[in-house]
Amino acid sequence: MSESLKEKTATGLFWGAMNSGTTQVLNLVFGIVLGRLLSPADYGIVGVLTVFTAIAGNLQSSGFTQGLINLKHPTRNDYNSVFWFNVLVSLTVYAVLFFCAPLIAKFFHEPRLTTLSRFVFLTFLISSLGITSNAYMTKNMMNRELMVCGGVALLGSGTVGTVLAFNGFAYWSLAWQQVVYITLLNLCRFYYTPRIANLHIDFGPVRRMFRFGMRLLVTNIINTLSQNVLTFIFGRLYPMHAVGNFSQANKWNTMADSFVANTVGQIAQPVMVSVKEEPGREKQVFRKMMRFTAFLSFPAMFGLALVANEFILLTIGPKWTGSVILLQMLCVGGAFVPFYTLYQNLAISRGRSDIYMWCNVGQIALQILIIVVLHSFGINVMVAAYSLFLVLWLAVWQYIAYRMVGVTVLETLKDLGPFCLAAFMTMAVTYVLTSFLHGNALLFLSRVVIASVVYFIVMKLSHAVILEECLAFAKAKLKRK
Repeated sequence: MSESLKEKTATGLFWGAMNSGTTQVLNLVFGIVLGRLLSPADYGIVGVLTVFTAIAGNLQSSGFTQGLINLKHPTRNDYNSVFWFNVLVSLTVYAVLFFCAPLIAKFFHEPRLTTLSRFVFLTFLISSLGITSNAYMTKNMMNRELMVCGGVALLGSGTVGTVLAFNGFAYWSLAWQQVVYITLLNLCRFYYTPRIANLHIDFGPVRRMFRFGMRLLVTNIINTLSQNVLTFIFGRLYPMHAVGNFSQANKWNTMADSFVANTVGQIAQPVMVSVKEEPGREKQVFRKMMRFTAFLSFPAMFGLALVANEFILLTIGPKWTGSVILLQMLCVGGAFVPFYTLYQNLAISRGRSDIYMWCNVGQIALQILIIVVLHSFGINVMVAAYSLFLVLWLAVWQYIAYRMVGVTVLETLKDLGPFCLAAFMTMAVTYVLTSFLHGNALLFLSRVVIASVVYFIVMKLSHAVILEECLAFAKAKLKRK
């Protein structure tokens, strides 16, 4: 990797980590406050709408965001074309969902969803205005500016949600939080990007990207279904209280794994696009990103599983005890989720949206089959099977990576195995050392500190190159300051 690309990648990872870290800290703070103020049923009624808003978001972007990032030198006309396409599609989709709101409420046996869904669906209508700005910032690796935008949006929306929850607005506080968040996020994006849209509408660039974009659209919808299929099914089969417990567990799990996934995801596609014409170099870059991801993901997710009980009880209270076991099981699968981001970006950077699409078609088909077979065994069994499946399905993506860049199973095991084993043994040792302690606060703090110290020592003693490079980069940053 040339020094310029290496420095650019390292800086991108640094600001990506800062962005993800800031996002998760603010989500943690407001998540704790709202979790204490609201009931599982409040989270359940909003949670069942997640799949609709997410799919609507997929429809409006139609995969053209990734299409813009994949272009070597996108023009203003390319951005403008995608902007107007997104706006027109989002208006159409919102109109359809507006009139379908009563059917959604009927499906979940919850009349309140009619009005609530019509309001929540405004989020994707508003977000369509900022999709091309986000593509511009991601393409140019403006990760510091993305961090600022995310922080401002989370701080503003979290404050609004908290104030409304304090004043008894129940689930409406969560709905308003979503709408305010996307509004503030777009305003910040507009501030940092040049004027992209104009009234000269030319859909030529959209037509040229249509085949690539539509494959990504199908894939993104399938991904959305995959990520939200359990919430959707639970909303139909179980009371809103049970749905709320799963929604809460899934939220904390997603916050943790997305910290890692977003850190590498913000730079993965641009970097892979820049080296895709150099096969040996491409493989080297890909493997290094895998090692960095493993270095962060395994200790973060296994650590959260270790302290899940104390974390839930200390932060949002005993009324959420039912979400503890669900969170622990989700964390096992969540440790492997960030690797999906790298595999998928590898396929996209090579223009293989067809492979991306069919892999995800197979994934959702098998997940639905698992649900059909196991739904009568209850929520816990379904979540356990879902987490195990996430781990096993990576074998398919590994085969694709081998075909694309030549990375073998043995090489991947060498890259990921040591970090996985080190993280697992760290948590096992920590559990034994703290098993005699009592009190949630003492237990939580002791486990976090001991696990962090032990993992750091293990990495130092094993001379982990990733750790040394991270420390060297941090020292260089401090010297410049």
